[in-house]
Amino acid sequence: MALSKDQSRRKRHGRARNTVSGTPERPRLMVRRTLHHIYATVIDDTKGHTLAAASTREKSLADGLESTKATDAAKKVGQAIAAKAKALGVSAVVFDRGGYKYHGRVQALADAAREAGLEF
Repeated sequence: MALSKDQSRRKRHGRARNTVSGTPERPRLMVRRTLHHIYATVIDDTKGHTLAAASTREKSLADGLESTKATDAAKKVGQAIAAKAKALGVSAVVFDRGGYKYHGRVQALADAAREAGLEF
């Protein structure tokens, strides 16, 4: 039986997670994409703690956006997660694309986070 798109993505993500892990010095920037929203989370995997999170579901980020599905929204989330991480003293992260292809909204989020000062 063929795997669904989500099952295939989860398998890809699992393979990537075997090598990508966040540390206190360099936490993991995880991206989750749905049909309507995009989420970014900075995680310290050694403690299992979420350090910072941003998404298009936040009112402050969603205000002024034409659509929460567009790359403009992903750019705004990337800038927000970078600002939150920098406020916590995190300047370098390991990027976890979550099994998604590195293009479109995922790439826009990553590029915006890099421009805002995160290093990965």
